[in-house]
Amino acid sequence: MCAFGRRRKARIVTLTAIASFEDRIRSWEAEFLSDLATPSYPAHRRVEEPDSPLRTPFQRDRDRIVHSKAFRRLKHKTQVFIAPEGDHYRTRLTHTLEACGIARAVARALGLNEDLTEAIGLGHDLGHPPFGHTGEEVLDEALRDCCDAGFKHNVHSLRVVDVLERDGQGLNLTEEVRDGILNHTGSSKPATLEGRIVKLVDRVAYINHDIDDALRAGILRSEDLPDEEISLLGPTGSTRIDTLVRDIVEQSSDAGDIVQSEEVGGAMLRLRKFMFQRVYLAETAKKEHERVHRTLRTLFDHHLEHPEEVPEGEPGATDCQRVADYIAGMTDRYCIAKFTELAVPEAARF
Repeated sequence: MCAFGRRRKARIVTLTAIASFEDRIRSWEAEFLSDLATPSYPAHRRVEEPDSPLRTPFQRDRDRIVHSKAFRRLKHKTQVFIAPEGDHYRTRLTHTLEACGIARAVARALGLNEDLTEAIGLGHDLGHPPFGHTGEEVLDEALRDCCDAGFKHNVHSLRVVDVLERDGQGLNLTEEVRDGILNHTGSSKPATLEGRIVKLVDRVAYINHDIDDALRAGILRSEDLPDEEISLLGPTGSTRIDTLVRDIVEQSSDAGDIVQSEEVGGAMLRLRKFMFQRVYLAETAKKEHERVHRTLRTLFDHHLEHPEEVPEGEPGATDCQRVADYIAGMTDRYCIAKFTELAVPEAARF
């Protein structure tokens, strides 16, 4: 039997006879989810609160994330291409939704907790600053130069849900969702299999979606893509994602963890390396990096000198932290507008 073999327990009572929503969910998960799945109950929150009579704890977390201000701002934050001309390039929001959908499909196929997977997927990039990973690098550099600190978007994503949302109260998410958000990137490993799905699928999604956007932008041509990897994974984004998802499900079913085969996983990593060489670190990206650096560093240095212009934010936070919170929360367009106010003479803006 595979590691993800589902339990088949006889029901003691029928669903219609169970009194509460929680009891029905517990009964359903006991019968249909894998032994390796994270159960929806009990809720583990830093501040205890009564459970919802109509939603599981992970469903509540999902709703709190979707209704947050940080989530809404993702629609105007860069994925890869900064202020692209065209309606069909990915934003941080569309990337989040696409990655979340793929992750749910993997969780469903493995009998894991889809609600937990979805909540982590929707919240994993809430802390991204404007202008994508370039903006993250610039903000990290500024904090290291001026504040003996640094910036990582996954750490800031956790800060957003713990501290900054709800006017400083935070969202009080479950520990499983917080863990998945914090550990979705880098060398650390999420504690739950659902979190490990999001960590891997995030890469599956952005590699293939970024290829699509690079082709649309004319930075790549179809014939530029590496033959061996494309032959193995598929000629289109959808076929490559399907190949990768099938491989994850097949390999993970036997391993009892979220893994890829050496062949398919290796091809994905080589395709990622190709994207760094041809797109992420290409000359076009370097030119944008200079503009982003000038924009964000001007804003950072100005607000560090004039902290009274920054929203109050978390009580007791240092000026460095307040400035970082303020800039990281900006959308691309808001950031450009604030830079224009500071750097461009008013008469020249029209």
